[in-house]
Amino acid sequence: MSDIAPKLGEQIDRVLTRLYAEDHEQRRLGLPTEQRTRNIDIESGRFLFTLAVGMRAQRVLEIGSSNGVSTIWLGAAMARTGGFVHGTEILPERVTDANLNLAEAGLAEWADVQHVIAGDPPPISGPVDLIFIDAEKDDYTAHFERALPLLRTGGLIVADNVVSHDCSAYQAHVRERADIETVTVPLDRGLEISVRL
Repeated sequence: MSDIAPKLGEQIDRVLTRLYAEDHEQRRLGLPTEQRTRNIDIESGRFLFTLAVGMRAQRVLEIGSSNGVSTIWLGAAMARTGGFVHGTEILPERVTDANLNLAEAGLAEWADVQHVIAGDPPPISGPVDLIFIDAEKDDYTAHFERALPLLRTGGLIVADNVVSHDCSAYQAHVRERADIETVTVPLDRGLEISVRL
């Protein structure tokens, strides 16, 4: 096994190792952003796993699954909590890839990814324990507003790339709400962690 996720089991570790190698090669080749899978960094994946297990999350919504790397981290957590990840992705070919990767990792029982167009309602009803947003940055606020009614009191919304990209409009939006407390965690590309009060 590699040193990516050895404690999560050989199947999961093998799939994550392959997917991170593919992501690295895409970046090495200098592929345009829209052609890359743009996966969550390894430490951020570990953080998501730890967060989901620690809060004993049962119902997780992921907005922007890509080829399923973050879905695998969250699905591995759900295998321990008995929960389920409802992933969403705008690109049909990525939906197929994500579900194949989840199956290869042995996590199809704990997570799946559906094709959802930006602006469509999430494919899950509330209450939800944890929402992970990793989509187009200009859409973060709209995703937040559509997903927030599903989030239980004490539930978390985690948004990726808030340090590496200009997410200032999103961060200002969550900070001005009286029903949200939020903090920026400068891990990897930056995570905004917001709790519903």
